[in-house]
Amino acid sequence: MLPPSSDRRPADLADEVIRGLSTVAGLRVVPDSSLADLTTLRIGGRPRALLECESAEAVTAAVGALDAAGVPVLVLGGGSNLVVADGDLELVVVAVRNSEVRYRDAGTDGPGGMIVRAGAGLSWDELVADTVDRGYGGLECLSGIPGSVGATPVQNVGAYGVDVAQVLHRVRWYDRATGTDEWVGPDALGLAYRTSVLKNSSAAVVLEVEFRLDPDGRSEPIRYAELAGRLGVGAGERTDPALVRRTVLELRRGKGMVLDDDDADTWSAGSFFTNPVVPEDRLPGVRSRVSDRLGAELAAQMPAFAAAGGVKLSAGWLIERAGFGKGHPSSSSPARLSTKHTLALTNRGSATAEDVIALAREVRDGVIEAFGVELHPEPVWVGCSI
Repeated sequence: MLPPSSDRRPADLADEVIRGLSTVAGLRVVPDSSLADLTTLRIGGRPRALLECESAEAVTAAVGALDAAGVPVLVLGGGSNLVVADGDLELVVVAVRNSEVRYRDAGTDGPGGMIVRAGAGLSWDELVADTVDRGYGGLECLSGIPGSVGATPVQNVGAYGVDVAQVLHRVRWYDRATGTDEWVGPDALGLAYRTSVLKNSSAAVVLEVEFRLDPDGRSEPIRYAELAGRLGVGAGERTDPALVRRTVLELRRGKGMVLDDDDADTWSAGSFFTNPVVPEDRLPGVRSRVSDRLGAELAAQMPAFAAAGGVKLSAGWLIERAGFGKGHPSSSSPARLSTKHTLALTNRGSATAEDVIALAREVRDGVIEAFGVELHPEPVWVGCSI
């Protein structure tokens, strides 16, 4: 007979829960795994176990049982936005792998249009490709972004002038405190620039997501100047979603932002730092520091855009002007900035978590020293921090 749970070692308790979950339909226990194989940055240690869940019900069963036993859990989607510590990790990974896709007419469910529902474990770009192939607009500007569907509302993923908040219909989540499985609207998520109430929080697990699409073959309005120029359309115009998708993929590939097993410039967590937003009254001071360092002409050219809470600056521009060029620090470094895009920190094949963290700190501190602007990392940290 097993002793009471209060007398058991945490390792024994975790193993007992895992054994019990091995009989759950749609759940597979993988005892020997490494997070370096499960993340796009290709770093991370070995969890106690990996539980692959092919249905929403398997996810809730696994997370519920592990939470009830007090076993640390990492819920994993595509692994595209994680920085994970090295070594043995005292946690169990619950990998969300449900990938069903269903379409329905919006009908009376709000404004007209088409609704697509996708399992949280589906590859995000697979969903984008499917919607575009069917002639629906809405998600095309978000083509090529790595990771899973479930992560997109957590991060309020965005690119080329569109973010998830603009197309999100609702989210099905599992509330870990109450054990409730429910659908919630966008208002419940506290969506803001590259964040939500779910980011850096263990309060809930996303199970499915619904997005609103344009059934008439029109893209979202083209707002991003570089994309509009490449497409030959005016700001705010709509065009063919398939053309937008092809163009976005071309732009992202040129920046090393489309995953490629043969290209180490894509072995990253995507854009590592968010674009900083500074209060409007701080902008002259930042420009002054740029002028002192680089000259008045370049200071006048510094990208700055109106945003909620102040003025949004370009993290990539600041990084490069602070002296961190593409490929920094050297061709022999295990972790370095992408040779295509300074906003991505990449693993050249042998980097550890500490290598990546050291580079991130160097870049962050260098930008603060040069311009007085603090950059904040976009990825989620597991067992480590910047």
